[in-house]
Amino acid sequence: MARPEKVRLGEILVQQKLLSEEQLGLALTEQKRSGRKLGRVFIENGYVTEEQIAGALARQLNIPYLNLKFYNINPEIVRLLPETQARRFRALVLEDRRGTLLVGMSDPTDLFAYDEISRIVKQNIELAVVNETEVLGAIDRIYRRTEDISDLARELEQDLGDVSVDFGALAANPNLEEAPVVKLLQSVFDDAAQVRASDIHIEPQESRLQIRFRIDGVLHLQTEADIKIAPSLALRLKLMSDLDISEKRLPQDGRFAVRVKNQRIDVRISTMPTQYGESVVMRLLSQGSTQLRLDAIGMPRGLVEKFRAIVQRPNGLVLVTGPTGSGKTTTLYCALAELNSVEKKLITVEDPVEYRLPGVNQVQVNDKIELNFARVLRSALRQDPDIVLVGEMRDQETAQIGLRAAMTGHLVLSTLHTNDAASTPLRLMDMGVPRYMVGSSLQAVLAQRLVRVICESCTGPYELTPTEHEWLRMELNDKVDKARYFHGKGCSHCNGMGYRGRTGVYELLEMTRDVVDAANDADPAVFLKAAAAQMAGETLRRHAVQLVIQGRTTVAEAMRISNQSEE
Repeated sequence: MARPEKVRLGEILVQQKLLSEEQLGLALTEQKRSGRKLGRVFIENGYVTEEQIAGALARQLNIPYLNLKFYNINPEIVRLLPETQARRFRALVLEDRRGTLLVGMSDPTDLFAYDEISRIVKQNIELAVVNETEVLGAIDRIYRRTEDISDLARELEQDLGDVSVDFGALAANPNLEEAPVVKLLQSVFDDAAQVRASDIHIEPQESRLQIRFRIDGVLHLQTEADIKIAPSLALRLKLMSDLDISEKRLPQDGRFAVRVKNQRIDVRISTMPTQYGESVVMRLLSQGSTQLRLDAIGMPRGLVEKFRAIVQRPNGLVLVTGPTGSGKTTTLYCALAELNSVEKKLITVEDPVEYRLPGVNQVQVNDKIELNFARVLRSALRQDPDIVLVGEMRDQETAQIGLRAAMTGHLVLSTLHTNDAASTPLRLMDMGVPRYMVGSSLQAVLAQRLVRVICESCTGPYELTPTEHEWLRMELNDKVDKARYFHGKGCSHCNGMGYRGRTGVYELLEMTRDVVDAANDADPAVFLKAAAAQMAGETLRRHAVQLVIQGRTTVAEAMRISNQSEE
């Protein structure tokens, strides 16, 4: 392919009637002032989209435009171009066409980049246009730190040798940032952030150290290393989180923050002594990327409106329920973020504080000094709050204080571990909370789960198994054969899993007059019947099946969620 000619992006867009002369003039003025790329100015000002720019360049230069979202990328071919140059030139090597490489570039008019890529790969190259956002996303996925992590683990192992090491002295070393243990941990955090992992598990086994990532709720093996490096990793992580480095026989909990690609990530750490050493699990909480909005977490529009109206009430208790890791805290924080204003005093009592919200008074529970939920909650109510968030109602005392606060003019938000919305009021009564208190204070219960979403890049038609067909028939009756079903085949975008990302599945029980009257009946069956009537079939199972019909998740995922809620 001939070397491309230098063309002016603004002129191409005006010529193809995607941009007016006036918009081009305004963008050029802004570009001179800010120094940003002209294409970025066009996009950020809303004049054109990335797809329109890519399409215009493809037409002008007579080269193809490739949508990377639906392109199954071969990581080995991509790595023919080193990561540094790929990021610098926003370029990916996509195919080897027998002596000619197909290279996708977000700016194929960059002649310097074309010459440099040709020099590095030492082959002829053909160009295609790709979106800059998609290129950067693909680079993050493909140029993972797996090899670096294995190399650094070996380097650390060689450093340690068979000699006993004074890790206290290592910690005090001013050149610690160069130590292999620190480089290894930084690489692990970088890689975890790139693949959107929620947890990192560092687990000593009999003969090796295993590092696993939890991605979209499922654990994946990241790497295995020599067991000798386990103590140094555990010690370094304890130092970072101010834990007792001399205590290896008892579990410890702490937290620290790391910076990954100019983004702050809060890390909750838990250590536990096991047969072969200390197991370390870290929960990663990104402080920058989370959108704390109720309409951004997968809640159906009608449910969002109902739930918003409930949390806008001046008092009462609102509970969000579900198993560990079902997104309860995120939902509560979305509600809290929408309620947060100068006119209202908000206090949270948590273990631990998961998100930081400006303007909210957040308190961390600390059992070591007897600063438990009940004690903090009592003190919080003396601070004249309008809204109180209690991380979890773990015992009768906390539940009673919360409900009493809800009766005396406060809005109380909290979580509880129950399988569904209807069983939650009964669970409160089982905890010893008086029946009248539940009926008069509880406003609503939102139950939720998280389901994995089919990867957009490799979604395809799916034939139901007999078991899946029978399960769906219970919900859809004769409509089961009229719908189309999908699954993910597995591609480079989803690491071969067929799923990418998760969304929420919800059911809402509102404590209406009929439901409250039924709650005061001694027979639980009367209450469950009234609760089912109030929800009118809008259950977790129904919402999961709706996502299957929409092609967003698989029948297997819907069945898994349904089985969890029915256990």
